[in-house]
Amino acid sequence: MTALLSVQNLNAWYGRAHILFDVALEVAPGEVVALMGRNGAGKSTTLKAIMGLVSQRSGSVRFDGRPIEALEPFEISRAGVGFVPEDRRIFTDLTVLENLEIGRRPARANAPAWDVERLFALFPNLREMPHRLGDRMSGGEQQMLTVARTLMGNPRLVLLDEPSEGVAPLIVEQMAAMIVELKKQGLSVLLSEQNEPFAAAVSDRVYVLEKGQVRFAGTMAALHADAEVRRQYLAV
Repeated sequence: MTALLSVQNLNAWYGRAHILFDVALEVAPGEVVALMGRNGAGKSTTLKAIMGLVSQRSGSVRFDGRPIEALEPFEISRAGVGFVPEDRRIFTDLTVLENLEIGRRPARANAPAWDVERLFALFPNLREMPHRLGDRMSGGEQQMLTVARTLMGNPRLVLLDEPSEGVAPLIVEQMAAMIVELKKQGLSVLLSEQNEPFAAAVSDRVYVLEKGQVRFAGTMAALHADAEVRRQYLAV
């Protein structure tokens, strides 16, 4: 199957600090792929570099067969790539519905078409608070709203940064169920994640990063079976 996202020789720098070293990865249509590794391994930087949010970068990034590494972030978004940052950048002075409307984009070919009702079915918590202001929501609710607003753009691929970080266990379960449902809808997901049980529950394949380099690539089952890789690159 032809990859929807193909990354080759991706390098990234923050100032003089070289963060990513020739990272290569692929995501197929309808596939969920996890980027795993300890804090500082380069997971978030990989997502940001793919999205064009790291100014100093090199390498090849192709989406749906088209090179996107030279595009601006808004152009990459318009091409069909959604990005959910770890820091939940919602508009805190706007309501849930107003935040969703800001994310609305026309439907696109080969992508699920999302509207408010479909999103409320996916996120029942949000259905209960359509007029609540963003700053009156819990961290987990804000995380859900960030994902929902991204889906309003009808992306074909979602880059999801640390979805289980810092939210209650019940919300983590709901986020996992949401990702499984997105896959059923045909959406592709590339997620950065440290929580191994969470990643195992939702992902088809995994890339393990350490110091900005890919140290392991394979199925979640293969990772689970390789105690040495998990000890060397994932154990805290």
